[in-house]
Amino acid sequence: MATTATPTTNANWLTEPEQAAWRAFIYTSKLVTAELERGMAQHGLSGTDYGVLVSLSEAPGRRMRMSELSQSMLLEKSRLSHQITRMERSGLVRRESCADDRRGQYAVLTEQGWETIQRVAPHHVALVRAIFIDRLTPAQLATLTELFEPLHTMMREACPKEAEACGDTEEC
Repeated sequence: MATTATPTTNANWLTEPEQAAWRAFIYTSKLVTAELERGMAQHGLSGTDYGVLVSLSEAPGRRMRMSELSQSMLLEKSRLSHQITRMERSGLVRRESCADDRRGQYAVLTEQGWETIQRVAPHHVALVRAIFIDRLTPAQLATLTELFEPLHTMMREACPKEAEACGDTEEC
């Protein structure tokens, strides 16, 4: 459940070390995301395009139900639908109806989408290494994993399954 802080004199303000940690996390997250977006733009993709391609390339049969893809991508169903429409126009994915659920649809990776992910993935990995992995020691990477995996798990569990997508709703 989202809470909205109201400025008061009774606020539990962040200490200087807490503020420094929070700002370092936020600013670094934004810079990493911006670098990844720039890197994908060089290949005619957005970061979300790449995320969809990765998810579908790793899924059995290179296809996922739209609702499952929505949750895995942290996108509202309507945003994912628009995303898939754009990617269909580019020939990267297609939609298929679910045989067992008339309302359900699958997002399916096309051959062009498969070729695209195979071509772009090495560049993406090199970029991730250059802007993140190679700048940290193995111990620092282990610490980040130790810190963020439980936080990620707790936040995901707090999201109601029926929410359109955690991260795009006010419920999470």
